[in-house]
Amino acid sequence: MGRRRGRDLDGWLILDKPLGPTSTDMVNRFRWALDARKAGHGGTLDPLASGVLPIAFGKATATIPYIMDATKRYRFTLSFGESRTTDDLEGEILARSEHRPSDEAIQAVLPRLSGDVMQVPPVYSALRVGGQRAYDLARAGRPPDLPARPARIDSITLVSRPDRDTAVFEVQSGKGVYMRALARDIALACGTVGHVSVLRRLKCGPFEISQAYVPALDAEGQLKLDKMAESGDKAGVLPVPLWPVATALDDIPALAVTREEGKRLVCGKRLETLSLLDRPVETLNDQPLWRVCLEGHVLGLCRVDHGQVKAVRMLENHLFFGD
Repeated sequence: MGRRRGRDLDGWLILDKPLGPTSTDMVNRFRWALDARKAGHGGTLDPLASGVLPIAFGKATATIPYIMDATKRYRFTLSFGESRTTDDLEGEILARSEHRPSDEAIQAVLPRLSGDVMQVPPVYSALRVGGQRAYDLARAGRPPDLPARPARIDSITLVSRPDRDTAVFEVQSGKGVYMRALARDIALACGTVGHVSVLRRLKCGPFEISQAYVPALDAEGQLKLDKMAESGDKAGVLPVPLWPVATALDDIPALAVTREEGKRLVCGKRLETLSLLDRPVETLNDQPLWRVCLEGHVLGLCRVDHGQVKAVRMLENHLFFGD
């Protein structure tokens, strides 16, 4: 009999990712340390970025796309005076400028960088160009010419000016917004150049930095397994309880159903919206996704289309077995 490929773990571990390792590094380390069969993460953080990294185990991996699409909040420090190849501290200096904008000049440019904008991603990004990662092409001396892409930036707040060379911002944004590119664009809009020197993610969908687990690492950046498993069973004890799979969907509006309605959705049948809610069909149609709830339990996701409720992804159906 072959060795079982890991144990079944289902749920979310909200990690405060340290500087240094990549997001994939951290997923792989926790997957190995916990002997988990399946794991993934809900949004990449660069090695020089820290903060909220949601790690999905087992059934939670099915909800990763909804975390990727969710609203995120960041805090970063923009250092004026030098542009860099990577738009952060890791890259080589491309250009210098002696100009330092005033607080008023910075505040003046923020409105035009907010809302629905077109953003040119950093050359050192994970975007694929002709089947290759942009950062691989850049490192090979063939930086790609990346076109501007639509981006949604909900808000940019100038938090502080520690000194004339730096400014700290807090940003709330949607999917696919690069903070390194935003910092670059703020500096350019102010008539100078700059790069991100500190980047931290404070929120990712429903997950906040206050909920995040701070891992114990050794001098080489490896997880200290003895700190994770007080019993000595290195693959048996979680560092903290996992958040439920459905927590990833908390930002999606809830649609309460009866037991019979829930069963119909689980079985792939459609529902008439007017039998569910005392509200106009048009109101339901305006919301892309609804979280289907039965007695406080999340069954999955649905969409309203042409006056009918259709299942998009049902997470569980065991409630209806044995009826």
